[in-house]
Order: sequence, then structure tokens, then C-alpha cells
Amino acid sequence: MAEYNIAVIGGDKRTAYMIPFFMERGYRVIGYKIYHRNDMGIEADGYADSLKQAVESAEVIVGGIPMEKKGIVNLRELSRHIRKCHKIFGGIIPEAFHQECSERGIACYDFMKEESIAVFNAIATAEGAILEALLHKQTNIHQSKTLVLGYGRCGKVLCGKLKGLSAHVTVCANNSLELALAEAFGLDVLPLKKLPGKIGEFEYIYNTIPALILDEGMLKEVGKETLIIDIASGRGGLDYKEAEEKQIKAIHCLGLPGKYAGKVSAKRLSEYVISKI
Repeated sequence: MAEYNIAVIGGDKRTAYMIPFFMERGYRVIGYKIYHRNDMGIEADGYADSLKQAVESAEVIVGGIPMEKKGIVNLRELSRHIRKCHKIFGGIIPEAFHQECSERGIACYDFMKEESIAVFNAIATAEGAILEALLHKQTNIHQSKTLVLGYGRCGKVLCGKLKGLSAHVTVCANNSLELALAEAFGLDVLPLKKLPGKIGEFEYIYNTIPALILDEGMLKEVGKETLIIDIASGRGGLDYKEAEEKQIKAIHCLGLPGKYAGKVSAKRLSEYVISKI
């Protein structure tokens, strides 16, 4: 029988805040590489010195979003230690790892494939993006000319909140259905192919598209006073080296829910884990 019920490994404030939620429900928790715990006053039942020790001490493994993070959690190493008895939870888990778990009969749950969590994450991301904009530009969002690249889950929520703050919001996307929906909600729309020649008109640019949209040619048109908030996953959606050379303020904002809404996000995540175990 495992010494602990749940091993919480890596992640950000969301992961750290899950520890007390689990413990309040009577679970014994071991932590590994929980870097925020001292600042947050969080104490688990125990702490592991290695990933191997953490995994072998509990049958439920809970990671962060994303689950794999350089220098913290390596999925190749994790795969060497997990067994059929384990249940794995984390966010943005690579498909190859999912496939391996499936072949080995190991239950693996991706937080971001649970629609209710993904929507809640989009809300926290949108609010965090707006806060980042307020912190990094000395102008009002009210009546500002604002461009949102992409109208997926995050884009929709972000546009709604920006419109609620009385920004003049333009949605730019390739998908004609997305543009039609944006227009139906009273937003201005701009097909992506027509962005050149127009991008210089905006004070704020929010990118949600995980592809290189704002390349060297596009950045030539962006005004020096424009603020770019990039919330796209992975490497983001712009050429950061080129932006720096052109003295354009561009911020890649990853993990905003963990930065600004860690506790409430942790509650949702821990409730999901408990529902599956």
C-alpha cells in the first residue's frame, strides 16, 4: 500500500494550492518541486527528494499546466517510474505520452481536455491578459483601439471582457465562421489576409494564435506605442527578437491563471481530480 494518496509534482501556484484542497478532503499528499510553497505558507504531509520517490510513494500523480516543464518534470523520466496502478493528471500532455499510458493500461487525464476546466482557464487567462495590459501601458482600455488575433475559446472570452470595458474591439481570424460569430456579437472583424496595412491602427494587440502571425513584415507596421500581449501557447505568435529590435513592447504571457487566479483554479482542478479517483 502506498504511503501517500496523491503526489503533486511541479507546476505553478495552481498546483501548489491543490495540496491544501486535497488535504482538507482527507488525502495524504507528498509534494515534489513545489517552488511556491514557502511564500504561500503551504505544507504537504511530506516532500520527495526525487521524481522517482514521489511517484513510488503515491498512486495518483498530479502535475501542472503544462505537465512537462524543463528542469522540473520530464515526461520521459516520469514514464520510467509509473506503473499500471497509477492515475496521471496534468495539463497540455503530449499525445505520445497519452498513447504510451493507454498502451500500458495507465489512466491519464488532461485537464485541458475537460471542457469545463478549459473554459474556466480561458476566463482566468483573459482577465490576466487585461491586467497585464493595464500594468504595462499608461493608457485606458476604455475607448482604445484593440485588436484580438484569433477567436477560439480564449479569444471569445477576451473579446467579451474587453467590450465590457468599452474598448473598440476588432477580431482578426482566418475562419469565416469565427468572423461571422464575432460580428454577430457586435465586434468589428478583419480577415487575417487583410491585416497588412491595418495593424498599425491599434493601440493594443492581443494574440491568441499559436503560430507566427506577427513576423518581421507585420511588425514593421506596428506603432512604437502599441502594446502586444501574446497569450498563445508554446513559442507564441510573434518574432520577439524582431520586436525588441524595433523597440515594440511585446510580452509573452504564459500561465496567467497560475499567476493571478491560482487558488480558485486549484479548487476546480482538485475537484476534478477527486471526481476521477
